[in-house]
Amino acid sequence: MSTTQPTKNTVKTVWHTFISSSGRRWSQKAIVLTIFSLVVNHLATRDSFPDGESYRFPIEGFLSSIVLCILIGIITELNFKFYKKKHFSKKVEIAAIVWFMASTLGYITIMYIPLNIIVNKVAGGHTVFYYLLISLLLTLLVSFIFIGLWYAQDIYNLYKLSIKDAEITIDSGTKMTKLTYENIACFYSENKIVYTVKNDGTTINTDFILNELEEKINDQLFFRANRQIIIHKDAVDQIEKIENGKLRIRLKASIENNAIAEINISRYKRKGFMDWFQ
Repeated sequence: MSTTQPTKNTVKTVWHTFISSSGRRWSQKAIVLTIFSLVVNHLATRDSFPDGESYRFPIEGFLSSIVLCILIGIITELNFKFYKKKHFSKKVEIAAIVWFMASTLGYITIMYIPLNIIVNKVAGGHTVFYYLLISLLLTLLVSFIFIGLWYAQDIYNLYKLSIKDAEITIDSGTKMTKLTYENIACFYSENKIVYTVKNDGTTINTDFILNELEEKINDQLFFRANRQIIIHKDAVDQIEKIENGKLRIRLKASIENNAIAEINISRYKRKGFMDWFQ
């Protein structure tokens, strides 16, 4: 009973913290969007200037902007969750960020054009292609700026997590050991058993196969040198050019094992290794 209660309390505390932080985050976005919509709609037409003699609150434009911002927010959040699960949770790189932004703006475009045409028809107006194009470009520009500002911190946190704070659970029979990436020198396979080598030279046998590990771990830090071994970038001590365009790698961890003593990189993998290491 005494061991169960703290666990429940911890889960509740984490959950409430997540809910409260998430709530604060969305409330801040809502406030910013409301202020932005008010300012833009008041500056859009002469009748909406606060100091004008014929001032009229731009209720139609304001509500339209809020609805549009909500739709853009939903599209962006769904796309970010997809990229977070598919790409950012394993590796945060410039190409993935560019594709996230480009695909998000593409989805916004797909949503914006028919929505604008429908709204114009309902309002009894006519859709002029020139004005539709200008308003779309302005919407994409503003969306690009706000999406970049709002998700920069999230992407940076995912980057830090994937580089330094991430950990992996090593299953070894009935035992489970958690190791952070920075404490791992390499993984190697011998006699159909995969071993984890720590920075201090100690080894832990695992229930993994190297192909599984290659899919799980962060490939900004780890490199599949050959069929037998995956090495950590910080564990590399020396790189030597040898015959036929190959490379010989020596690790900092001292292990008396032929698979680790001298790691050869083939000439076909040489460029990929150097790009990864540098």
